[in-house]
Amino acid sequence: MSLEHLGIIADGNRRWAKANGLPTIEGHKRGLDTIELITEAADKAGIRFVTFYVFSTENWGRSKDEVNYIMKLAETRILKYAEKLAAKNARMLILGSREKIGPKLASALDKAEKITENCTGITVCFCFNYGGEKEIADAANTALENGEEITPESIRKHLYHPEVPDIDMVVRTSGEERISGFMLWRASYAEFLFIKKYFPEMNETDIADIITEYDKRNRRFGK
Repeated sequence: MSLEHLGIIADGNRRWAKANGLPTIEGHKRGLDTIELITEAADKAGIRFVTFYVFSTENWGRSKDEVNYIMKLAETRILKYAEKLAAKNARMLILGSREKIGPKLASALDKAEKITENCTGITVCFCFNYGGEKEIADAANTALENGEEITPESIRKHLYHPEVPDIDMVVRTSGEERISGFMLWRASYAEFLFIKKYFPEMNETDIADIITEYDKRNRRFGK
């Protein structure tokens, strides 16, 4: 079974910046550049979906200045990146809640998806303002509003972008070994890999190493 959906918990931007004597914001900028590099490498390797965990619902608890910077950075970069992806026949999806997000950024996120909606190559997903528990709760509430019984099937079809398949492997950078609410439903049978380097240090070689490690795993799915 080949690696079809790679999930990356993009951790360590701030620590990378500190280790290099740079302001925190530079870590987030470098992280966005790394996303582009990793996406291109994943595409070349034949991976069909790559999902980056970039901003959680808990990240609102960070300093106001940092949160405001992240929102502004997303607002200024998301459409440009969507255009780059569209030129390469790659699709972009945003998984997460629009709660708390300003109208200008929310509009930019919707436009980014629209720009790439007819692309048929690799799909790049961003978990932005995302919480795994909230995704499941939102799906359950939608099912109830539709008069549906709460079942695994009804929840699955109301997840954020339900067309996105389950994750095959979750990779977390920076040496931390926890999932922090990332894709709790879709990662239920995922393989996990924790690597020491900070996310801005990732490169094309890491994708090859991840695939090699994945190919060694024996996925039994409880059987």
